[in-house]
Amino acid sequence: MAKRDFYEVLGVKKDATDADLKKAYRKLAMKYHPDRNKDDKAAEKSFKEVGEAYEILKDAQKRAAYDRMGHAAFDGGMGGGGGARGGGFGGFQQADAEHFSDMFEDMFGDVFGGGRGPAGRSHGLRGADLRYNLTISLEDAYNGKTVKVKVPTAVSCKTCSGSGAKKGTKPKACTGCGGAGQVRVQQGFFSMARTCPACGGAGQIIVDKCTDCYGHGRVQEEKNIQVKIPAGVDDNTRIRLSGEGEAGTNGGGTGDLYIFITVKDHQVFHREGSDLLVEMPVQFTMAALGGSLEVPVLDGGRVKITIPEGTQPNQQFRIKGKGMPARSALGYGDLYVNAQVEVPSKLNKKQKELLNQLQDSLSSGKHTPHSDSFTDKIKKFWS
Repeated sequence: MAKRDFYEVLGVKKDATDADLKKAYRKLAMKYHPDRNKDDKAAEKSFKEVGEAYEILKDAQKRAAYDRMGHAAFDGGMGGGGGARGGGFGGFQQADAEHFSDMFEDMFGDVFGGGRGPAGRSHGLRGADLRYNLTISLEDAYNGKTVKVKVPTAVSCKTCSGSGAKKGTKPKACTGCGGAGQVRVQQGFFSMARTCPACGGAGQIIVDKCTDCYGHGRVQEEKNIQVKIPAGVDDNTRIRLSGEGEAGTNGGGTGDLYIFITVKDHQVFHREGSDLLVEMPVQFTMAALGGSLEVPVLDGGRVKITIPEGTQPNQQFRIKGKGMPARSALGYGDLYVNAQVEVPSKLNKKQKELLNQLQDSLSSGKHTPHSDSFTDKIKKFWS
């Protein structure tokens, strides 16, 4: 029985592109695959026919010969049948397995470690990202500054320019994978790509190794790096320095350096976002009579605030624009002053007498509204 035209088998025109051929083959191979058509001899025959057609037409030279001479170009060579191709898997023979594994790898190669890439070459490995923990003071976070840090890392070997080969020599293509960095392993009717064990995926073997890096292409070194800390930086901020991580291998890119900021607690100020809080002691006489206080500011200056008479414990005063530089907006946050009214201790006899006189004088008037209000509530509760 005469063979069908290969273009007809795939259902494409003679001017079909490689993409058209692959798309048609994938569709038909999935349709007629033996696993989907158990004990269906017609589907098995169609599957082989589709595989044979695609095997010829996907190769530019074979396609040109077929276009000139038709099936006669391959009579006695490729052939479509029988024992010449060896045993199979339920009628699914080795050549068919290769057709289907090519399709499978194109679709799922990245998941299974395949993916041959351009010309089947493996790519170099990108260098690792690095982390550096930097602790700064609240003043540094307020003002911003540039600091120098020493980071131990792997850098490209200057002696061999990162090739790993001794000066004057070059790496040689790996004979185990032919320079591809991958080898194909047959698993049932699938042919999977795996990293070449001989070269570790580099695609090359270094015969004469560099005496400084011992063939690794990288050496350990401490890099001095300047880090610009922006004003207003907060605790746990991450700063990324592109290309300051470890050098890559086999031509791979350089990793990045991440600076993780920790801002130390301050002995005077407590930070809440872009605002600052200071707990300011206020003598109880000033809280009662009123007065003024000088409050410290993080930039090193001071601000005078008025304490009104009758100031209560933990009463808060706001000083606008004296907080931290705002990272998400223009300007500065605010400084909040908590009045910590301080009760005197270790009084002498004279001071106690004066306080007793004051207490007697206060008991006759409405000088303590909070105490009076609470006393009324207690009386109602007890009654």
